Amino acid sequence: MAKIVVALGGNALGKSPKEQLQLVKNTARSLVSLIKEGHEVVISHGNGPQVGAINLGMNYAAKHGQGAAFPFPECGAMSQGYIGYHLQQSLLNELKQQGIDKEVATLVTQIEVDKDDSAFTNLSKPIGAFYDQATAKKLAQATGHTFVEDAGRGYRRVVASPEPINILELKSIQALIESGSLVIAGGGGGVPVIQTSAGYEGVAAVIDKDKSSALLAGKLDADQLIILTAVDHVYIHYGKPDQKALKNVTVKEIIDDVNRGEFAKGSMLPKVVACMSFLDRNPKGMALITSLEGLEQALQGNIGTRITK
Repeated sequence: MAKIVVALGGNALGKSPKEQLQLVKNTARSLVSLIKEGHEVVISHGNGPQVGAINLGMNYAAKHGQGAAFPFPECGAMSQGYIGYHLQQSLLNELKQQGIDKEVATLVTQIEVDKDDSAFTNLSKPIGAFYDQATAKKLAQATGHTFVEDAGRGYRRVVASPEPINILELKSIQALIESGSLVIAGGGGGVPVIQTSAGYEGVAAVIDKDKSSALLAGKLDADQLIILTAVDHVYIHYGKPDQKALKNVTVKEIIDDVNRGEFAKGSMLPKVVACMSFLDRNPKGMALITSLEGLEQALQGNIGTRITK
């Protein structure tokens, strides 16, 4: 029996509640197959499109006199509940169909970051809607937010993306696992909080969910970290005629690819780095990167990139 942390990509969960629920139902079958084999499973997930939509919607309503604007940490917590609800429902239904008596619980998770992290002076994570330059300038003056041009598509707000250093609800996660529950935790990378003289306080930031998942897997002493995204493998020379899928690689082999700049900073690079971080914490472990829809095939060894120390 292995302890496995499975990280679902936020972008891989679809662009609408209906699409997300359908994708999650399909994924639930594969996740439950792991449980049937006797493995202990903990699930984390991204929230990239979802938290931006929640933040945009709440602030649009506030602008039109329908309530107050919501701070970004609160929107992150909302996304944990929304995505967690879909996961809980789909997993619980699949468990019942398979005749497995097991509860599913989502834990809104706070993850501590360092208030002096350089990320807070080097804002890099785009969130929310795209604007033209004039509108972005007006919004920046009105809100104090920072906007930058994003890949030729327009201007977007950017927030910090600090390193995760501690999981506040770790003991609760462990207690739920020990009670036999299937746990969903660390959603969206966790709600980022800093320590202040008055206690913990949420900050407008987005923690990379792959880094948080690697931290969670390390803290739980997991045997495997599975990162699910939109592609079946990690590729080198991606999008080129000589594109090549990586199947079984060591940290030493893949770090050479990292150093050659094979992986995009905003997509595959953080996933590969997270896997290496996990294997630093657990050298006997295994990390797997594959597609959300292809999880079952990956578990059978047909697709996916496996990384070992």
